[in-house]
Formats: sequence, structure tokens, C-alpha cells
Amino acid sequence: MVETAGDCTIDNGVRQMPWRLKFWEQRRHMVAVLAFFGFFNIYSLRVNLSIAIVAMNSVYDVTLSNGTVIKERDFDWDSKIQGLVLSSFFYGYIFTQLLGGWMGARYGGATVYVIGVFSTALLTLITPLLANISVYLLVVLRIIEGFFEGVTYPCIHAVWAKWAPISERSQMASLAFSGSFVGTVVVMPVCGLIAKYWGWAFVFYITGFVALIWCAIWWKLVENDPADDTSISPEELKYIQESMSTHQNSEIVHPWKKIATSMPVWAVVSAHFCENWGFYTLLTQLPTFMKDTLNFDLQSAGFASSLPYLVMAIIMQFAGRLADNLRNKNILSTTMVRKVFNCSAFISQTIFMVLAGYLLTPTGVIICLVLAVGLGAFAWPAFGVNHLDLAPQHASVLMGFSNTFATLPGIVSPLITGFVVTDKKASQWQVVFFIAGAIYLSGAIFYGTFASGELQEWAKEKPAEQIKLETTNKRSYDNKAIVNDV
Repeated sequence: MVETAGDCTIDNGVRQMPWRLKFWEQRRHMVAVLAFFGFFNIYSLRVNLSIAIVAMNSVYDVTLSNGTVIKERDFDWDSKIQGLVLSSFFYGYIFTQLLGGWMGARYGGATVYVIGVFSTALLTLITPLLANISVYLLVVLRIIEGFFEGVTYPCIHAVWAKWAPISERSQMASLAFSGSFVGTVVVMPVCGLIAKYWGWAFVFYITGFVALIWCAIWWKLVENDPADDTSISPEELKYIQESMSTHQNSEIVHPWKKIATSMPVWAVVSAHFCENWGFYTLLTQLPTFMKDTLNFDLQSAGFASSLPYLVMAIIMQFAGRLADNLRNKNILSTTMVRKVFNCSAFISQTIFMVLAGYLLTPTGVIICLVLAVGLGAFAWPAFGVNHLDLAPQHASVLMGFSNTFATLPGIVSPLITGFVVTDKKASQWQVVFFIAGAIYLSGAIFYGTFASGELQEWAKEKPAEQIKLETTNKRSYDNKAIVNDV
């Protein structure tokens, strides 16, 4: 049933934007596209070391002035040191998840987002200098980088809480998050080429400089609230404001106890943790696996390692739109959309990660990992936006809460891989894939049991008068208690 409401139409209860505005004239879509490139840069700054570390520890030929050719390498780090270096980023990253969510809700998601990327980009530019001084300085630098980049994922939900209408949340969030995977797709092979022809140091110089360019564009064009955007049309602003619930109080009070005891929240946490375990395992270790076990050279390893993320980035665009269509047309409830998408993705990843452990041939492994990571795209329009379903005004801190736990795989997974894969044997890499498969399966079971797509009771907004009355009553009670104690 289609109705009209002012400048918008209502189709089955879902507000739709008037067609007279073209896609590129709609500011919310510009924000989503720029957020896509933001995550592109975030992951380029994160994954660059996974490629560079292979070149940093590879043997190369040096021709002396007398014509003699000798073998040299810049660093000689064993698997444990490499695991420490690759995981160190997440030691800082884990501590700023809740902080990023809180800052995004309080100071504006767009502002916090760009500060996080800008700081990480600057630190990336000095990575070669510190790496040549000491591996431990490199570890400290990566920890600090993680600290600043840690605010970016949680605070982006503060952007969606202001900019993304309910009927478009899955699409907009999926588009933005897919920038992470496109960044991985582009950066892995490109960094392999840069390291091969220009040297590993330029991997950090180029990724850092490109990220700084993006920061300037975002700072110039994106506002924290669409109402502050001088270029937005009155029709679009009205559509955004009327088509989604917004928190009207000047200060948001987060119900921490209820958040920490909510099973739907823990379902999101578990899914986020499980997805990141497999993702970070492959993100940090796949180039090394390709080189050591499948005998790929650096350039080929970078290209082959990026293929799964290319498929994932493509599928995410369709997955987000499909999720919104199923909800908007009332084919499936929001809860069912989230559960079906997430659980089917995790079960698929379980199957293909285990198969990758058995089919230790270049073609077999690449096909399995492409399917495992690619089909994992359906999980992101589920748990990745589930925070907005449960509590829109608290979504940024919920993202920070879930991503705090989801950062643990980035710390633990490379370390476990470093201790398991000591002799570069195929059987040792089998163990790594089997662990990832088992974690995916457990995540599917937990999320399928406890997840919800409904607004939670503790997240329902109270009228300003009720909040004022409750505050007055609490103060009165506290004053009486003090008098009685005296």
C-alpha cells in the first residue's frame, strides 16, 4: 500500500525519498561513499604491514662495486617476533573502542572518525624510521596507531544514527564497511608491487599520504548532523529527520548495566568476535601462508591474498540491499533477516575454512578462501548493523563494546599462528584453518539462539518531562537519605 506524506511516499510503512533528487545530489549518499573511502584508507593503514613484513624479512641480491653478488636481508625476525609485530596494532586498538563510541555520541561521529584516520596516517609515515632503529619501537608505534584508529569503527555508527534512514541502514552501512575489503583488495597487490620495485618503506609512505588526502576531503564536506550541512536540500533533510527515530535529549545517558546484561547485545558481540577471528587470521597471515606453503612470490602472494576480499566487497553491495528489501517489503522480520544472513554466512565459512585445511594446493586453497571470505559478506548486513536495531541512540557505544571483544582475535590469532606454524609445514597451517572453522560454527549457534532485530526496552526513549521528573525524584531521595544518615 502506497501513501503520500508531505514530500515523501510511504510504502508498507517505510518512508521513501522523492525521486526528483538524483543519487549524486543526495548528501547522505555522499557521506556513505566518503565513509567507504575512509574505511578503504583505514584498512590500507592496517594491512600494509602484512605485505611489507614479508619484504622486510626476505633475502635479496646486492651487487657490490667489484661485481660480486651477495645475499642480504633488512631484518631477520623469526615467526614469533613477526607474530608480535603483526598483533601489536591491536594492543592499542582494543582500548579505544568504548571511548570511540562514547566520543562519537558526544562530540559527533564525523569529527571523531577523521581524527582517528588522520592520526594513524601521520604515524604510518614515520614507520620506516622507527623500524630501522628497533623492532620494539616498531611495536610501540603500532600500538599507538591502533589506539588512534580504534575510535573509527565505533564512531561511524554515530554517523549513521544521524544520517542513515531506517529503510537504508543496511545498504549505507554495508557500502561503507565494504571499503575495508576493497582497501584490502587494492592494497595487498599494490603494496606487493611497491615493495618489489621501490622498497618496503614506500609501502608506508604512500598509504599514509593517500589517507591524509582523504582526511582533507572528509573534513571539508561531511558534518556531524545533516541539519548542519549547508548543501543538503530541504527535501532530503526533512526525509532523514522524519524517517528515523532520533534522540531528542541534549545528553544521552547510556544504560551500561542493561547493555552488559542483554543477550541480544552479547549475540552481536559473539558474532563480531567470530567473524574477526577468521578475518584477522587471513588478513595478517595469508601473504606469509601463500609464500611459505604454496610457494607464491611476494607479488603473486599479494594478488592471491586479495582475491577473497574482492569477492566480499562485491557481495556486500548486494547483501545490504537484499537485507533492506526483505525488511522493507515485510518478507522477513528484522530479526529473521539478521539471523538468516549471519548464520548462513558463518556456516559457509566453517565449511570452506575446513576444506582449505584439507586442500592444500594453490587452486584449492584460493577457491575455498574466496568462497569463505566472500560469503562472509552476508554477515555484515546482520551483526554489523544490528547495534542500530537494538538501540539507535546507543549504537556507537554498542559498536565499541562489541568491537572491544572483536579486537581480541587480532591480538591472539597472529600469536597462536606464530606458535603453531614454526616449521612452515602444511599440517601446521591445517590447524590454523580448523581453529577458525570451529569458531565460526560456535558463532552461528550463539547468534542464531540469542540475536534480535527489535528495539530493546532499555533503549526506548523517554519523554523529556519524564526524565526530568525521574531526576528530580532521585535527587529528592538522595537528599532524604543524607538527612537520615546525619
